[in-house]
Amino acid sequence: MKIGDKAPDFVLKDHNTNDVLISALSGQKILLSFHPLAWTKVCAEQMQSLENNIHDFGKLNTIALGVSVDTVPSKKAWAKELGIEHTKLLSDFWPHGAAARKYGIFREKDGFSERANIIIDEKQHIVFAKIYEIAQLPDMEQILDFIRKDQ
Repeated sequence: MKIGDKAPDFVLKDHNTNDVLISALSGQKILLSFHPLAWTKVCAEQMQSLENNIHDFGKLNTIALGVSVDTVPSKKAWAKELGIEHTKLLSDFWPHGAAARKYGIFREKDGFSERANIIIDEKQHIVFAKIYEIAQLPDMEQILDFIRKDQ
């Protein structure tokens, strides 16, 4: 995965069992916010930061998606626990980690993805990619600033 590459397409179920097809979202920016596992502190804070900034993403013609290898029922319960109502949490459970593998960020040894933010532009090209330390909470202001500058 490199800046400028065509974003790999995938379809995953969100926490409400709806299919989300990346290529169907062309015409808007997409933030893929990969997190290792639901029900962990930093991952919860990462997903809550997406939800807390949902209106800013909307103003910037950007859809933010949380992605992890957890099952749909787990993601649904977790979204309810976190109070997430607008952000789609995608399940990359089966085939296990397939979306993360397409982006080259699946950690085979651990069985989950890197913590990463990937921004795809309106024409489905990768314009931003950052991998974080597993214990590091991504700075959502940095992501929003990048999207604003990319307008």
